[in-house]
Amino acid sequence: MTPKPQSRTRWFLIFWIFILGAIAFLDRVNISIAGASIAAEYHLSNVQLGYVFSAFLVGYALFQTPGGRVADRGGPRRVIAVAVIWWGVFTVLTASLPTRVGSALLLLLAVRFSLGAGEAVMYPASNQFVAKWIPTQERGIANGWIFAGVGTGSALAPPLITYLMIHYGWRSSFWISAAIGLVAGAVWFVIARDSPREHPGVSASELAHIQSGLTLDASSLTASSAPVVAWRAILRSKDVRAVTLSYFSYGYMSWIFFSWFFIYLTTVRGMNLKASARFAMLPFLAMAVGSPLGGLISDALTRRLGQRRGRCVFSCVVMALAAAFLILGALVPGPRWASVALAAGAGALYLSQSCYWSVTADIAGPSSGAVSGLMNMGAQLGGAVTASLTPAIAARYGWTASFLVAATLCAAGAVAWLAVDPNHKIAPP
Repeated sequence: MTPKPQSRTRWFLIFWIFILGAIAFLDRVNISIAGASIAAEYHLSNVQLGYVFSAFLVGYALFQTPGGRVADRGGPRRVIAVAVIWWGVFTVLTASLPTRVGSALLLLLAVRFSLGAGEAVMYPASNQFVAKWIPTQERGIANGWIFAGVGTGSALAPPLITYLMIHYGWRSSFWISAAIGLVAGAVWFVIARDSPREHPGVSASELAHIQSGLTLDASSLTASSAPVVAWRAILRSKDVRAVTLSYFSYGYMSWIFFSWFFIYLTTVRGMNLKASARFAMLPFLAMAVGSPLGGLISDALTRRLGQRRGRCVFSCVVMALAAAFLILGALVPGPRWASVALAAGAGALYLSQSCYWSVTADIAGPSSGAVSGLMNMGAQLGGAVTASLTPAIAARYGWTASFLVAATLCAAGAVAWLAVDPNHKIAPP
């Protein structure tokens, strides 16, 4: 008899997480594209608009760790599906505030905070999925594809949101973003399962391949039977502390692109709306390419040189390169060359993206949701700081100073990688 060919169900589900990630970033980046229109309609200053951006990130950061623990217990299938419904509701509410409503700033802060809280579970839950479904040697490229959704959704946002704003008003972009998410979330709930053993589409050979490469036999565990790593052990881990510190720096730099890059091109570099929409895509396209490419390179280096050099040293090098490109982009004359240099910085930064999530899946196993949630909280706090601090620094010292601060923090994040060892496992009691 001819043996049944190995199924590739794990990669189809990774692709769908990529789709959901793209939609998540479409839902969060749309406000930066529509930011000038929203500020004009509700009479907000740039600093107040920065508070609105930060409100999302504060909610996103605060609910990372509890969201990760919920994903560890509830499983990625149900948790992600419920989260997508939550995104849809609060994305619609963002566009539903009347023009003359009282306390518009406070209401926008509350709505964006709640949207951030709902989106917080997305990547801890996806990392929990990776820990159960993806062998160690494939986690770099798997996480690379997942986080390529960040760049893809963010790259689609400028032309899509600009088109909808011009033809139908800024509110329509939020309603359409919510509808797309609800459809994709329903499909995820139908096709996904929490472990390979539970999925009818996983062949025996694929199941054997998955289990052979897991750090723990996570695929045989249900959400309720998964061992829980004590918070004390997590917080005492120098590797967790170092990777969280590095991810804070990563988040600070990356959120300059998500929150202020479009406005920077129009107000500082003098581009018109259509040109800004085109050039604002460049960093996000670079992210979409850099994330899977970095995962592919990191996996190859890991197989050849080991996890520490393949994940940690590689990330240190590319983050230092990202800091250099950010400095170049801030100093180069001309908006087009500045856009290209800054996009190169974003792409170099995202070469390291999958390494963060691969390392936390490696050291935490079935509790990777909680550990990666704690790490991602660091990144989102960095993003919340940059959303408010960047315009404040720019107002006092100029936009070049804002980019130089981000580059300095990025370089510090590169150095922090050298203190991480992915071979140190955090064992459950």
